[in-house]
Amino acid sequence: MAASSRTGTSRHPDPDRLDAAWFVDRAVQFIVFLGGISAIVFVLGIFLFITKEGLGFIVHDLNLKEFFLSPRWVPTSEHHPTYGILALMAGTASITGLAMVVAVPFSLGAAVYISEFATGRTKETLKVLVELLAAIPSVVWGFIGLTIMNPLIIALFDVPVGLNILNAGIILGLMAAPIMTSISEDALRAVPDRYREAAEALGATRWQLIYKTVFPAAKNGLLGAVLLGVGRGFGETMAVLMASGHAIHMPTSIFDSVRALTATIAAELGETAVGSVHYKALFTIGIFLFLVTFLINLTADLIVRGIRKG
Repeated sequence: MAASSRTGTSRHPDPDRLDAAWFVDRAVQFIVFLGGISAIVFVLGIFLFITKEGLGFIVHDLNLKEFFLSPRWVPTSEHHPTYGILALMAGTASITGLAMVVAVPFSLGAAVYISEFATGRTKETLKVLVELLAAIPSVVWGFIGLTIMNPLIIALFDVPVGLNILNAGIILGLMAAPIMTSISEDALRAVPDRYREAAEALGATRWQLIYKTVFPAAKNGLLGAVLLGVGRGFGETMAVLMASGHAIHMPTSIFDSVRALTATIAAELGETAVGSVHYKALFTIGIFLFLVTFLINLTADLIVRGIRKG
C-alpha cells in the first residue's frame, strides 16, 4: 500500500506546487527582462537629457564651421565668445592614439600568454589580476600620472612639464589594457581546437600556430577588443584631466600639454550658469562624445557578432 501510495503521488503532482513553480518562473523571467531592458532605458534617458540641455545651442548658436574647425575655445570672452573644439578633438585623438600604441601590444601579449601558454593556477591567477586592474578607479590612475609619471618624464626627457600627451597616453593605455586583454583572450579562446591540431599536424611551431592560424581566425574579435579600448579611452575623464596638462593647444609633439573633450566638460560645467550659452555648448560637446562612443561601440559589437556568425 505504501508503495502504491508513493507511486500515486509521483503520478499526480500537487496542482498548488505546479502553480507556485509557474508563478516563480514567470516572476524570474520578468525580473530578467526588466534588468535587460533597463540598460536600454537608461541609455536613452541619458541621451534625451543631454540632447534637451544642448538643443538650444544647436538650434540658435551653433556655427558648424567654427565649432568643428576652430581651435579657439573661449566661451567666457565678454566681447567675442568662441566655441571651437578642434584643439579639444586633436587633444583627445592624440591621447587616445598614443594610449592604443601602449595598450595594444601589452593587452595582445597578455591575452596570447593567458590563452595559449599559461595553464592551471597561473592562468586563473593572471585572469583575476587582469580583472583587478580594470577595477582601479580612474582618479587613482590620474594621481599616479600627476605624482609619479610627471617628475619621471621631466627627468628622463628634460622637458619643463611632465603633464602632457605622453603622460596621459601611458596612463590611459594602462587603463584600457585590462578590458582589451579580457576580450582578446575570449576571442583567442573561441578559436576551435581543431585549427590548432591541424597546424601542429603540419609541423607548425607554437609561434607559427599563433601567428598564422590563431590570429587570422580571431582577427574580428581582436579588432572588436581594440575598438572597445578606443571607446574606453575616448570617454575617459579624470585621469586625462589630471595627467594631460589641461591646456588648449594644437599638439605638435607628445610633450605638448593638451585638453580633452571630456576633461573640458568636467572642469567647466560646475562653474557655468545653468541655461547659459556656455552651459549649453558643454552639453553639445557631450552629445558629440555620446555619438562618437556609441558608433565606436556599435562597430565593435557588429564586428564581434560577425565573427560569431562566421
